[in-house]
Amino acid sequence: MTGSRRLEDIQAWQRARQLTRAVHEASSSGCFARDHALRDPIRRGAISIMANMAEGLGRSGDREFLQFLAIAKGSAHEVASHLHVALDQGYVTQEQFDEISLRTGEVGRMLGGLNEYLRESRMEGSRLRPSGADAD
Repeated sequence: MTGSRRLEDIQAWQRARQLTRAVHEASSSGCFARDHALRDPIRRGAISIMANMAEGLGRSGDREFLQFLAIAKGSAHEVASHLHVALDQGYVTQEQFDEISLRTGEVGRMLGGLNEYLRESRMEGSRLRPSGADAD
């Protein structure tokens, strides 16, 4: 991830955005919308995935980005846990649960893959260069 790379270019962030949209849509009606004790944390968890990726990208190096990716992955697990509660309470259908759960798992795997890629790059303290860029 270089300083010139845009957040919107990161596929994991794009998928996290789709997840956030799905969580907001599912929690915007019926009993789910009125259960603020569950609605608010699941929304914050989804938003946190995107926000932590953004904050990590804006930091000075890959080590910090890795830290924020780990926090984002933790937030994905939080969303997954809240989603089970929503299913148990009948706030989401099985179809909604399956869709959001699939998205959550995908985001978590992508964050794990990005984390692994950054760790293997051994380019500590600097952002990864885009394809074709010369190494210093």
